[in-house]
Amino acid sequence: MNRVLVTGATGFIGLEVARQLSQRGARPRLMVRRPLRGALLASMDAELVQGDLESPESLERAVQGVDTVIHLGARAVFEEYSLVRPTIVDGTVSLMQASKNAGVKTFVFGSSLLVYASQKTPIDGRTPAEPRSGYGRAKLEAEKVLVPMAEQAGINLAVIRLPHVYGARDIMFEQVKSGRVFFPGSGNNLYAQLHVEDAARILVRAAEMGWRGTSPVADHLSVSWNDFFDVIAKFYPRFRRHGIPTWMATLGTRAYTPIRRTRRMPSVYTPDAVHGWNLHLPVESGLLWDELGLEPKYPTINEGIPAALDECVSFQWIHSLGDHKA
Repeated sequence: MNRVLVTGATGFIGLEVARQLSQRGARPRLMVRRPLRGALLASMDAELVQGDLESPESLERAVQGVDTVIHLGARAVFEEYSLVRPTIVDGTVSLMQASKNAGVKTFVFGSSLLVYASQKTPIDGRTPAEPRSGYGRAKLEAEKVLVPMAEQAGINLAVIRLPHVYGARDIMFEQVKSGRVFFPGSGNNLYAQLHVEDAARILVRAAEMGWRGTSPVADHLSVSWNDFFDVIAKFYPRFRRHGIPTWMATLGTRAYTPIRRTRRMPSVYTPDAVHGWNLHLPVESGLLWDELGLEPKYPTINEGIPAALDECVSFQWIHSLGDHKA
């Protein structure tokens, strides 16, 4: 892997991928859509380039001189198919076409476990994809288009279906830092997890090896959301999880939909999000890790959540010197 382009470099997972590549001395090229967010990358040894998945011309420029693409950019929220398709499907196809034209050798696509329906047994390489949300449908559609394009061009295509990726800067921990999370559903469903550092390590290693294939990945222990929140509370006793009945959350997000659409901004308050949080999506332990010759730094949430909380303290929770509250 000589020159690598990272799309979505100012997003939650992309930022960590960029950080790891920069620390390795790879000096990655990082595609930025909104210039103001480029400040997040200022401390990295990297090349920044303006680009937009809805501008094929900018993508042609972004991939020039690159041999590897790690593609994480998109409208990454659980919204309607019509809203996420332009970036997840059309943008991904445009990026692959630009990559073909530029002679890119390896293309890593960050997909999602939401390409699956609820599963009674752990997901493995034989589990059929049956998306139940617009986001999952768009991800699977992009995968299906990428495969023949990559084969025709002789590009090594790695499709990594990521689980819930967590860390100090993700959407959920934004709520955790406030001391409470409002969660739709009982929280008893099993859901695969992965610390953001390990998600980035997987993506980078797949790129380095030129790994080819499609695979889900997670840490070594899928847990319920109640287990997830219990570990947070163990290390942060002030934390509270407030459950909302699924039906109530669904009705509320449906009522909010017209307002959300007028604002034209991505949102996590959607019926698809409520449905997604309540899926049963465990993943077989060790899947993909062995193939890539890696072990997770945080094999379960018992190691990963305390590390995420430590980062919250270091970088986010800056307490006033006059704070005398217990």
